[in-house]
Amino acid sequence: MESCGMVVSSTLAIFFVLHLGLIPIMAQQNELQIGIAGQAVILNCRGIHDHSYVIWKYNKVVIRLIDHLKTLKGKATMADRSEINANNKHLKVLDLRLSDAGIYTCEYGSLKVSISLHVFQLTLSLDGHFLPNDVLELTLMQNSSHTLPDLNITLFNSNNNIVRSELLQDKSPQKYTLKLKQLETTDSGTWMCHILSDPPSINQNIPFDVKVLGFQNPNFERKYATVDSSVILSWHLNFQKIKWKKGLTGQLYWKQEETAITHELLDFNATAQGQLHDTKKSRHFQFEIPESKREGTIEVKLPKVRFDHSGQYHCQLAYNGRNTQSSIELVVMKVSANHVGPLPRGAQMTLICQVSTSLPSNAHLRWEHVNGTQMDIKKSKEHEVKVEVNVSAAGVWNCHLIEDNDRKISLNYPVEEAPVWISYAVTGASIGGSVLVFGLVFFISGINWHRRRQRAKRMAQARQYLLENKTCQCQHRLNK
Repeated sequence: MESCGMVVSSTLAIFFVLHLGLIPIMAQQNELQIGIAGQAVILNCRGIHDHSYVIWKYNKVVIRLIDHLKTLKGKATMADRSEINANNKHLKVLDLRLSDAGIYTCEYGSLKVSISLHVFQLTLSLDGHFLPNDVLELTLMQNSSHTLPDLNITLFNSNNNIVRSELLQDKSPQKYTLKLKQLETTDSGTWMCHILSDPPSINQNIPFDVKVLGFQNPNFERKYATVDSSVILSWHLNFQKIKWKKGLTGQLYWKQEETAITHELLDFNATAQGQLHDTKKSRHFQFEIPESKREGTIEVKLPKVRFDHSGQYHCQLAYNGRNTQSSIELVVMKVSANHVGPLPRGAQMTLICQVSTSLPSNAHLRWEHVNGTQMDIKKSKEHEVKVEVNVSAAGVWNCHLIEDNDRKISLNYPVEEAPVWISYAVTGASIGGSVLVFGLVFFISGINWHRRRQRAKRMAQARQYLLENKTCQCQHRLNK
């Protein structure tokens, strides 16, 4: 029994010694916490119930301590950016930096809680403000008091779709640089950087904003208008939609068809508060700036389109030495005839439908006779700028510009029949003209014949005179 009691006592002693030895071992185990540079992080001082005295340290240097609601600041580098919650004694570090990674300890009484802070820093090229076709480069850096792990990084766009990226190799595991495809305006939004590692076990999401400044219009579009109509050309900027907080400038200019000359119509700028201001520049080109236009929109109105208003209208945005533009090609259509006025009976005129520039392969011009037959239709050939039709009867003719079986614009040309007396007058004039021409030819021929006869008569008289004069001279010589 005594030996048994000794064994039990020895066992208890060994357990007690091991327990005492395990206490510092457990205290050395650090809880892992993730922080993101530029954001705030809250470090929990777990296990505190009602302690009036708490001290926080960073790598054994005092950050802050609280003693009966009185807070004192230490000499740690983040002391000015930190605060202790008086209720739960948690430490909040503001505007976290990559260098803030390390071991944080919360001490109260004889107890101590240690936290290993692992900090990630995510930065974007061009400060996250892009134009279309810019290439995004994302740099992810990490810092820790322990050996830095290998990271598995996946990027998700604003539609939660995985985005393929090219990892640019770096000599240090502290820095990862990923290169993405050329951006489009539709890429604007909140993206997600998903980070995985094991060990240590890290499963972290870091959201970041991508802002691609540009137009909600396509890069190029074609607009059709008829002569003497009005047309509004609009460009919708996306800077308000994506909450663009930088300034920007831009201009609208017009380039005529078949010439390299450009004309600046207006310039504009937007403030960081999202206010858009435009200024009219051209005094020679007749256009208006509508007052009731949508916010964030550049608009010009041509109140009465002329044929020479056709051409390319370019709206250009500029930011930080780079620019992007969206263009609208204005195609103008007109109709005319080779004969102005009513059509006399039996006469013919040619109707001409014409556009200011070559049409794409999916578009054409077509003349149609209203209430006519299939024979009364005339279409242009591919890339032709005009189509002609010969008309010999009165009626209304319509010219349509058709693109992908859709009528874009139309113009009509009414052909009126001349009154009967005009037709007879024209016919009489034609007959009278023929008689007059025949009479003139006969009269001129008669004059020529009379002149030839008179000339022949004068020549005969001259010969007769010479013969008589010669005979007289001969007789005079014989008499001598």
